[in-house]
Amino acid sequence: MSLAEFHFLRPYSLLVLIPYALILFLMLRNKLTQGNWSAVCDAALLPYLLQKDAINHSRWPLMAGALAALLVILALAGPAWDRLPSPAFRNDSALVIILDLSRSMDAGDLKPSRLTMARFKIADILKQRKDGQSALLVYAGDAFVVTPLTNDAETIASQLSALTTDIMPSEGSNTGLALEKAAALFKQAGLQKGHILLVTDGVDVDSILAAVSALGNYKLSVLGVGTADGAPIALPTGGFLKDQQGAIVVPKLDRSALERVASAGHGSYQALSAGDDDIKALLSSLDPPMQQKTNSSSNLALDIWNDRGPWLLLLALPLAALSFRRGVLCFVLLLILPFPKTSYALEWQDLWLNKDQQGLRAYQEGNYAKAANVFENSAWKTASHYKAEHYDKALTLLKSSKTSDDFYNKGNVLAQSGKLPEALKAYQKALALDPNNADAKYNKELVAKELQKQRQEQKKQQEQQDQQKQQGQQQGDQKQQSQNNSQENSDNDSKDPNKSDEAQQSEQKPEQKPEKKPGESGENSADQQKAEQTPSEKNEEQKKVEQAAKAEAAQLAEQKKNAAEKTPEDKKAQAVVVEEKPYDEKQQANEQWLNRIPDDPAGLLKRKFKYQYGQRERNSGDGALAW
Repeated sequence: MSLAEFHFLRPYSLLVLIPYALILFLMLRNKLTQGNWSAVCDAALLPYLLQKDAINHSRWPLMAGALAALLVILALAGPAWDRLPSPAFRNDSALVIILDLSRSMDAGDLKPSRLTMARFKIADILKQRKDGQSALLVYAGDAFVVTPLTNDAETIASQLSALTTDIMPSEGSNTGLALEKAAALFKQAGLQKGHILLVTDGVDVDSILAAVSALGNYKLSVLGVGTADGAPIALPTGGFLKDQQGAIVVPKLDRSALERVASAGHGSYQALSAGDDDIKALLSSLDPPMQQKTNSSSNLALDIWNDRGPWLLLLALPLAALSFRRGVLCFVLLLILPFPKTSYALEWQDLWLNKDQQGLRAYQEGNYAKAANVFENSAWKTASHYKAEHYDKALTLLKSSKTSDDFYNKGNVLAQSGKLPEALKAYQKALALDPNNADAKYNKELVAKELQKQRQEQKKQQEQQDQQKQQGQQQGDQKQQSQNNSQENSDNDSKDPNKSDEAQQSEQKPEQKPEKKPGESGENSADQQKAEQTPSEKNEEQKKVEQAAKAEAAQLAEQKKNAAEKTPEDKKAQAVVVEEKPYDEKQQANEQWLNRIPDDPAGLLKRKFKYQYGQRERNSGDGALAW
């Protein structure tokens, strides 16, 4: 802050201080007169009858109001001591850039190509040209406007990457038509002067001199792209472009022809170079009078002072509040404000947000239970119950489902709660109302797959139970049969006393096993081995089978017990995973369709140019060459 430059922008406002001082004097005099008890009371008794603190306290509102009024008057006067930077001149010149998109711009004498280098140069020009209007045209067999005259150079720069020779609907090099369209852009904007920058690798001088001379006050400069040696034009399908005789086309930069065109347009010619000298030379030639004026007065600025008065109002506000008599402001507000509705628990946020806004804040913070209690909108309340896993409450709100979205949400809730058949029916109703509901169709397929999986598991489990039951029944029959065999053996032993001697002799003799015939099956061998087992071996085998059956039964019981004791989180993990439906289903559907649209600005420009070309029905090119 410099005290030497301190002044008031509106000094005549300080005249308000005269009535201010008069009013303040009268108010103080009236205040003192009201408290002059010495006229009716003995002065010796006044210290005992009056309270000095009360008298001094009653003066505070008057002092605060007087100070607030003084600050308002000073703010009205506009105190200032520093300037705001502001240029004295603004460049309002207009520039139309014409880019050649004929096939010759794909030549590779400039790496990676002529067109790529030309786009880079145009981007640099737009970046260094900070003010003024700019436009962009492209041409081949016909000319098209990419961006009209605008102060937003970034809009033009964002379109450069989509400019290729493939987007042009007709081949050729109609430079004269491009110059006519550039002049038309100036006239449509009401500009009597302007500059045209032609970015090309070659022109037919004789055919465009008439168009150049018709430009009038619009100057033409040329940026030559390419080299004098030239290079073949690579085709996207491979190979190089050939003429009608089958020879490879090698376009070369004709510098003399481009210089003639620039001279006829009262502009300058620059060849594209690796540095930025060409750009600087072109920018210096854009509207020379304005450029010289800007250079000669680059340090000039308008005297725009920074008004600091509004900051004084911030100091005056609390003082103005203190000047009110206590209780008066509240009484006035009671008369102005409407009576509030009955509220049993008024909270601070109720003063600023309604119930749905409070619920939305709680929902975004993840406090879904609180959001469900606060929301008044039934859709949001249902979504909150769903997120809070209060599926029964959500189903209660969705009982009166009418739309496809309602049945979709109902299906989600049923699926999350494990009621997959009911969820499948809800999705089917949603699709019946809206066959294009892609989300309902997707979730229906998930639920159907999960139901099929559960049915297969139940079938497999039932088969296992039947198999175990059958095995248990077979084991019981075998046990009963073994008991009967042992009983018969004991009866036979008691009836035939010589059998024990024969058994003893059989034990002493070597065991003779019948030889197995080649054609005898394994099953007969197994049956024979079982028949040859002793009763003790049969009992041991029976015990092993019974123990295995008991172990399988215990394992099955344990699985059923674990399934019954599973937590809701485990059940939720087994349930079908259904993606949550956002509140605005239509908006989500629109976004999904928009995301399917490929981001292809070149394709959009190609279709636009093709449509415009078809509307014009113009013969392409200004000569026989297609490049």
